[in-house]
Amino acid sequence: MAMKIRLARGGSKKRPFYRIVAADSRMPRDGRFVEKMGIYNPLLPKGSEERVKMDMERVQHWLSEGAQPTNRVARMLEAAGAMEKKERNNPNKAEPSQKAKDRAEKKAAKAAEEAAAE
Repeated sequence: MAMKIRLARGGSKKRPFYRIVAADSRMPRDGRFVEKMGIYNPLLPKGSEERVKMDMERVQHWLSEGAQPTNRVARMLEAAGAMEKKERNNPNKAEPSQKAKDRAEKKAAKAAEEAAAE
């Protein structure tokens, strides 16, 4: 059974509240889970102690059993010091799209044309 440590959404519309759970990867996001290990409340301020609460002992147990954390949970575990920080690199994210490059090229050509006319 492929286990994941992930978030299960609760709360009402526009008022999210998440449980940090260990679940079979084939189960739906808010469906059946094996164990609840903590909570995450994104509505609280980032510095608040109540924002993320985890039972680190149980998290370590599931990690040792081979459970894979999702990206968001992995970041929470890194912040808590339970995992080493992974190097994240997405060089394409900062690169402008082709349309933006074309627009900048036209603008530069127009500016050069105006400078030559003066």
